[in-house]
Amino acid sequence: MGHKRKKASRRSIRLQSVTLCISTALVLILLGLVVFSTLLGRNLSSYVKENLVVTMMLEQDMTDTEAQTMCRGLAKRPYIKSIHFISKTQALKEATKEMGTDPSEFTDGVNPLPSSVDLTLKSDYANNDSLKWIAKELKQYPKVSEINYQRDLVEAVNRNLTKIGLVLLVLAVLLTFVSFSLINNTVRLGIYARRFSIHTMKLVGASWGFIRWPFLRRAIATGMLAAILACAVLGGGMYLLYCYEPDVLTVISWEEMAITAIAVFLFGIIITAMCACISVNKFLKMKAGELYKI
Repeated sequence: MGHKRKKASRRSIRLQSVTLCISTALVLILLGLVVFSTLLGRNLSSYVKENLVVTMMLEQDMTDTEAQTMCRGLAKRPYIKSIHFISKTQALKEATKEMGTDPSEFTDGVNPLPSSVDLTLKSDYANNDSLKWIAKELKQYPKVSEINYQRDLVEAVNRNLTKIGLVLLVLAVLLTFVSFSLINNTVRLGIYARRFSIHTMKLVGASWGFIRWPFLRRAIATGMLAAILACAVLGGGMYLLYCYEPDVLTVISWEEMAITAIAVFLFGIIITAMCACISVNKFLKMKAGELYKI
């Protein structure tokens, strides 16, 4: 009879461990998605900003050699990410292709289009405040007639990215709170079933640290296993996303994936350990009579 009870007790403990592991893994998947979305949002912000183009229109009498010399000097500026020089000949070809006719036919064979330089800036400088002084500095270069960039688009992009970042931050805080509550309740249910064992060990003189350690060790092991499951699910989701849209790797790298995996492992270990410690301490502080009332 005693053997059957022990067997049933072990089966119950294993079932509780499996339930805790699955519940924790589901919560960690949500937390991992928040971390991944935050990193993706940051990279997407940089990607969008660094694809905003500033165009330098050059005067008609500027030669290609002079323009290329100026481009080499521009490349050394700290705010420049990339430079693309468009010569008069290239501009004429592109205009002919778009219009379906050669514009030089209307100007007695003279190419009416000036050469230009397309600049993309580093993300930190892709805002209207920085673009104002950058445009002023670029205008000081010799034979630069005009500086063009989409002011309204830059302002709209920065405004929308700020809103997205704020939403992700609020979501991360809420999910962290909810995740801690869910894992705490699940861990507490597992320890609740062994509250009388905790009290018995306390009665025979075992120290609180000695009683607490097996529960902490089990909680940490469960957290690590749940983190592995969560990382496997997130990795599978990322692979499916890559298969559907390979260009996703332009805004997300292996570094972000590694940070997400590390964050999931840390959350899994820290939250389960904290919840186990809080729950065990709660039962350690209770008297025998109180154990029957909960």
